[in-house]
Amino acid sequence: MPRHEAEKGRFAYEGLDRVIHEKARLALLTALLSFPKGLPFSELKRLCGLTDGNLSRHLAVLQEDGLIVIDKRLEENRPLTTCRITSPGRKRFSEYLKVLERLVDDAGKASAMASVRDSGRASP
Repeated sequence: MPRHEAEKGRFAYEGLDRVIHEKARLALLTALLSFPKGLPFSELKRLCGLTDGNLSRHLAVLQEDGLIVIDKRLEENRPLTTCRITSPGRKRFSEYLKVLERLVDDAGKASAMASVRDSGRASP
C-alpha cells in the first residue's frame, strides 16, 4: 500500500471537538477544570473576559452537550448561578486535549523539518 494511502486522514484531527474548540468554550472548560467545585457566573465572566450574553450562550451550549451543569439558587436572598464541569465533560475535554497535543507535536515537527530544509538553501 502506498504511503499516502496508509496515512489517509492523518492530519484530519477528527477529535477536535467543535463544541469545545471554540475559543470562549475552551476558556470556560479550562477555568472549570481548574476549579472542580465550580465557579459563580460572575467569576467565569471575569476570568474568561466575556459579556453576560456571550457567557450565557456558551454555557447553554456546554450544558446542552452535557459538559457542564448549571446550578441556580438563592444565597442571602440573591440569585447565585454556579457552573461546574461534569465527569463526562472532564473525560471529553481530556480526549480533546490529547488530539490537540498531537496536532501541536505534528506542527512542531513539520516546522523543524522546514527550518532544516530552509537552512540548507543558499541565501540570496
